[in-house]
Order: sequence, then C-alpha cells, then structure tokens
Amino acid sequence: MPVEGAAGARGVRLVTGGSRRTRRRGERRGPWAAWIFVLPALAVYAVFTLQSLARSVQYSFYDWNGIGEARWVGLANYVEVFSDPRRVTALVNAFKLIFFYSFLSIALGLIAATLIRGLNSRWSRASQTLLFLPQVVPLVGAGIAWTWLYSSDGAINQILSAVGLGSVTRAWLADFTFALPAIGIVGTWVLIGLCTMLLSAGMTKIDPSLYDAARVDGAGPVREFFAVTLPGVRGELTVCLTVTLIAALANFDVVYTMTLGGPGGSTMVPGVDIYQLAFNQARVGAASAMGVVLMVLVLALVLPLQRIMRERS
Repeated sequence: MPVEGAAGARGVRLVTGGSRRTRRRGERRGPWAAWIFVLPALAVYAVFTLQSLARSVQYSFYDWNGIGEARWVGLANYVEVFSDPRRVTALVNAFKLIFFYSFLSIALGLIAATLIRGLNSRWSRASQTLLFLPQVVPLVGAGIAWTWLYSSDGAINQILSAVGLGSVTRAWLADFTFALPAIGIVGTWVLIGLCTMLLSAGMTKIDPSLYDAARVDGAGPVREFFAVTLPGVRGELTVCLTVTLIAALANFDVVYTMTLGGPGGSTMVPGVDIYQLAFNQARVGAASAMGVVLMVLVLALVLPLQRIMRERS
C-alpha cells in the first residue's frame, strides 16, 4: 500500500507537472496561434481596404483627372473642402441628417421596443418583422418608391388633400426647405426597424426582478423606463448610435436616387459630392480629399462614443 500510494502520488505529480508544462507551452504559443488565424483576413483587408485608403490619401494631394499626369497641389484640395460653399453645404447637410437617421430612429425604436415588450410572443414577433421589413428592401428601390410618394400627385399629397390639408401639399423633393427633411424621414423609416430589433434584444436580457422592485417602490411606467429599461440597454444604444451615425454621414443611395443633391444643392451630401467630383467633373484629387475628410469625421464621432460607453459599462 505505501508503495502504491507513493507511486500514485508520483503519478499525480507527473500528471500535474505535465499539465502545467502543456499549459505554459499553450500560453507561449497562444498569441502566435491567434495571429495565424487572423492573418488571412487581415491580408485581404489590407489589400482591398487599407491600400485603397492609402491611395485616397495620396491622391488627395494632387490635381488629377484620373488619366493624365497628376500635379502636386499640397493641401489645396483640403482647403477647398472647408472653403467652397458647395463642399461645406454637403458636410452640414450630413450633420443635419444625423437628427433623422440617429436620434429620431433611436427614439422611435425605444418607444416601439418598449411597447412590443408588453405584447404576447406572437404579436411581438409580427410587430418586429413588420418594422424590420425596410431593412430588407434595397435602398435604391426604397428611394424610387418614396420619390413616387413625394411627387406632386403622389400618395402623400393625395392623403393631405383628402383630410382637408390641400394648402400644405407641394412637390416635396423640389422644395428647398422640405427636400432634406423628406430624405431624412426615409432614413428614419429604414433604420427604425434595426434599432427596434437591437433594443428589443437588449430588453430581453434585463432581469424581470428589477421591474418588480421598481413597481414595489411605486415607480410608474415613465420612471420605470428611465430607471430600469434605459440603463439596461446602454450597450445596444451604443451599437444603434454607431450604426446610424455612419449611415447618416456616409449617405449616398437614397440621396442619389431621389434628388441627386438638388434642388440647388439643398440635399447634397458628401457621398454624392464625392461621386460627382470623381466621375462627372474628373477631379479625383478633390474627391479623395472629401473622402478623407468624411472618414476623419466618422472616426471623430464614433471612436469617442465607443470609448465613453465602454468606460460607463
């Protein structure tokens, strides 16, 4: 028995020592093994994204039509971005669309997700599916459909006339004041379903006992929303805000399909402006500078947002 016990103890020590050595080797090999799996995707990303980004930065310092000889102009293209009224208007319009694409979509998504949470499972799934349908529709098709709705004899004006608001009717996309908000409403319509789905998923993770405790303390629906629901979906709100901010600043499909930046540049956004500079005016350098500025603006908004929400979570 003592011999067996000693052998067993030695066996345990041998096994333990072997597992420790295996674990140490795994720890030493871990980062390199992870890089082996990441490198193929990183190589593809570098070739198709980082290389294109570097080329855009390079082209932004030249006056080039895309075919002939390029002429070095330094920062002249960037000066134009912030001094030319057309470029500035495009940037300002992109920030105006943030209200519709981000704040309005998230606010309505929060309300819809809160109301859907109180429904039974069948009606909840049906409501989420109905709200998410615009995400499935291609943006070009959505833009064409909304163009018909906004036309002088479209469904929106017909409905307004039917309810006695004929004086309000107009060619919405040809109006200097209402063309941009009309496009913003399309963005809200597209993104509200995505925000609702994300926020609904976040609400399912909230512990029901928190709602019970809030009701015991005498909290009403409004106080319950701000004390329990809103803090519980902070992570999902960050995702929604990030996605919608990028969609607002990088908008192209809807504006190009519906107005092409008109009337008179009142709906011009950076994406359409870059397209026109590069392909209609053959000014690749100016288009590249606008693209670089747009990328910097997106990063300047998204990265601090991610950091702030990470610190608070």
